[in-house]
Amino acid sequence: MQLVVARIGRAHGIKGEVTVEVRTDEPELRLGPGAVLATDPAATGPLTIESGRVHSGRLLLRFEGVRDRTGAEALRNTLLIAEVDPEELPEDPEEFYDHQLVDLDVVLADGTEIGRIAEVSHLPSQDLFIVERPDGSEVMIPFVEEIVTEIDLEEQRAVITPPPGLIDESEAVVVSSRDEEQASEDDEAPKGDA
Repeated sequence: MQLVVARIGRAHGIKGEVTVEVRTDEPELRLGPGAVLATDPAATGPLTIESGRVHSGRLLLRFEGVRDRTGAEALRNTLLIAEVDPEELPEDPEEFYDHQLVDLDVVLADGTEIGRIAEVSHLPSQDLFIVERPDGSEVMIPFVEEIVTEIDLEEQRAVITPPPGLIDESEAVVVSSRDEEQASEDDEAPKGDA
């Protein structure tokens, strides 16, 4: 099975290094020297990692055969894809591969069915479950501990405790500072007879 493990960013320096946006929780395993990765677009690869280092908090990689900035810049926006055994599990029991999460049933703690995970979206701040509801609509659920309380792979389900309004918009409580200011002004206004 193939997993996207990184996206190549801009060239760094003049010797063929590139920045990468890491999309794996195991970069030392998937993006180490000697790793051979398929690419998207396929014509760009396969690429073999020659070396890697962290610079200013970003991972920099150099690939075999890429020796200058022009070659590195030509790789920009290429996805790096690792071949992974589908039976392989992450080392940390609290981590999951996307293929383990897609198609899980999403239920509330009381067993109420919400839908099925159609996709896992990886955003810079957090991951999101894109959940397809029985009526065909979709809802986005942040994959954070406060909301997704349990992932049970044996039962093929994700248990959630959503805040009001996440699943049913009619339950949403919308409060803005302007509303609060108006309420306090109304309370302070003198009340008289008309």
